[in-house]
Amino acid sequence: MRKIRGSVFVSLDGVMQAPGGPTEDPSGGFALGGWLPQFFDEDIGAAIDGFFRKPYDLLLGRRTYDIFAAYWPYVGGEATGIGEIFDKTGKDEGEAAAIQMGEDFTRANKFVLTRGNPDLGWSNSHAVRSMDELRAIKESDGPDLLIQGSSTLYPALIRDGLLDELTIMTFPAVVGGGKTIFGEGTPAKAMKMTNHKVTSTGAVIATYEFAGEIEQGWAGPQSNSARELERQKAIEENRW
Repeated sequence: MRKIRGSVFVSLDGVMQAPGGPTEDPSGGFALGGWLPQFFDEDIGAAIDGFFRKPYDLLLGRRTYDIFAAYWPYVGGEATGIGEIFDKTGKDEGEAAAIQMGEDFTRANKFVLTRGNPDLGWSNSHAVRSMDELRAIKESDGPDLLIQGSSTLYPALIRDGLLDELTIMTFPAVVGGGKTIFGEGTPAKAMKMTNHKVTSTGAVIATYEFAGEIEQGWAGPQSNSARELERQKAIEENRW
C-alpha cells in the first residue's frame, strides 16, 4: 500500500499561505506572499530534496494544482516535456535544481482533489472526486503520494485516517493571519515526532507520525479549593 506524506512551510503563527512569492496566493487579501525566501538555507534545500528523492506521485488541492501548473512546467523559459533534455549550461545550481524539479513534477502522476471541473491540461493529471476514490488510489500499487502545500486537504485526510506522515518546516516569522494547515474540521490527534533539525536560519524541520487519540489528564494535582469549585460553578452557569 502507498503512503500519503505531506510537507508544509509554516510561520510561527501557523500560516502556510503563499510562502514562495508575492503573487503566489493573494486570496483573502493576503499581502505577505514570499515570506519564506529570506530564511531559505542549505538545510531547507536538503530537506526538500530528501522529501522528493524517491519515486512519487503528487496529491494536490485544486488551487495548489493551479499554482504548480502555471509555474513548474515553465521553469527555464519553456514548457517541459516528458523526456525533454534541458541545456543547463551556464545556469546556476539553484536554477538547474528548479528545472529538474519541473521535469520531475511533469513526469509524475498528479492527483487533484476537486469537486469542480478544473483545467487539468498538465501532463499526467487526474481528478479525484472523493476520499473514497483517494483511498482506492492509496491502496493500489505505485509510489507514495506526496503533498506540498494544499492547506485544504489536511482536515479531511486526518479525519479519514489517510495521512501517514507530516513534515512541518517552521520558520522564525510571525505573518499575522492567512491560511493555516489545521483549519476548521481538523480532528484532535496525538502526534509522535520521528525526526527533527534546526537550520542555520532558525527554521525547525520536524517530521511526525500519528500516535492515536488525545489522552486528557491533569498537568499537576487537581484542585478542589472552594475558589476552584466556585470557578467551576461559574463556568457551568456561563458566568466565567
